[in-house]
Amino acid sequence: MILAGLAMALLCLLVIVGVPLVVSLASITAGYFLITGAWQLAFAQQTIQAIDDFVLLALPLFVLAGAIMNVGGITARLFTFAAALVGHFRGGLAHVNVATSVLFGGMIGTSVADLAGTGSVIIPSMKERGYPPAFAAALSASSSGIGPLLPPSSPMILYSAVTGVSLSSLFLAGVVPGLLLALVFMGVVAVMARGGRFERGAPFEIRTALRAGRSAIPPLGMPAIILSGLVLGVFTPSEAGAFAVAYGIILAGPLYRQLTFARLYKAAVDTVILTGEIMLVVGISAALGWALSLAKVPAELTALIDTANIADSPFLTLCALLLVALIAGMFLDPLIPVIVPILLPTLIALDVDLLHFGILIVVTVVIGQVTPPVALSLVVAAKIARVDVMSALRANTPFLVATIALLLLLAAQPGFALWLPRVLD
Repeated sequence: MILAGLAMALLCLLVIVGVPLVVSLASITAGYFLITGAWQLAFAQQTIQAIDDFVLLALPLFVLAGAIMNVGGITARLFTFAAALVGHFRGGLAHVNVATSVLFGGMIGTSVADLAGTGSVIIPSMKERGYPPAFAAALSASSSGIGPLLPPSSPMILYSAVTGVSLSSLFLAGVVPGLLLALVFMGVVAVMARGGRFERGAPFEIRTALRAGRSAIPPLGMPAIILSGLVLGVFTPSEAGAFAVAYGIILAGPLYRQLTFARLYKAAVDTVILTGEIMLVVGISAALGWALSLAKVPAELTALIDTANIADSPFLTLCALLLVALIAGMFLDPLIPVIVPILLPTLIALDVDLLHFGILIVVTVVIGQVTPPVALSLVVAAKIARVDVMSALRANTPFLVATIALLLLLAAQPGFALWLPRVLD
């Protein structure tokens, strides 16, 4: 157990000093295998076995679909629709920021991709309207975390591949928490807008909303068709990903005439690079998880949590597991393929609902994207806003506290996540 703790601490240290995650993870895993005397050939076997999963075929397809949507003229249409719906509130552009992330994130499924698509449009607009740059960056970074909770979600695809939980059930389970997170952020904005601190947008007009809604119907059709197809059994996850790519090409190409060959090539290259790195992390993390299981680390972790949980409360058990994940998420990106293989035997031993925990771990990923020292989403948003990262971090405090509060609510009340899968799946 002590050796495993030292290995995890060294892994975090390597990431902090700037060593690429794949290199850090491979070095720590190989070293752990060597020191513990684990069978060396198992390193390669466990790595290959982990990525030899049919569900993972959906990952590069959804990432490519999101990249195509990102360069295909979709953002402006969704931004206009969101502005027509919520732009009339006090702090209207801040509410539009959140609503756009709901609409756009439901097609992209990753925080950074959402930021790339919406942040470059809405952050400059917020600065022009007099919003503090640090606030614009903080809100954009936090609201981009809504996307991973809404289908299609890359973190959920990874979690499904590692744990075997139904991907369609995960997609359904994330809908209510994702919408709740959006409402929580809009509530925070409404409180901060008291006293006329932020501007009020133009009055609501039904004709404007309907016109903007008609323009947004084609892009919004993609997540709706994918989710219904998975629920009804029309698509497998990989087929849904292939459909998303074809749908995106049709929208961005013949319909909107925004997709050039150069843009398609760039989207494909970015997808290959991102997918290759994630696949390596998935495989190597599975090998490390196997070695830790062989050393009985999960059993000791289970006993430790049982000992600490004096009240024998399932909620406290979840909180202990989430604390481990939250600490890891401050250093590791991506988090799920690294931490879940290590925690999975403990989750099973403690009889934790894997579907419920899947939603909680995705929220943990969202929190990790805006907490230092890595805080990838916050760094990207700060660069777009041209503001110091520490200023954005301070401005993000209300949204971070609200997200943690929602995580605790979801842990205490599983029904928020499990209700929709029970009804529809």
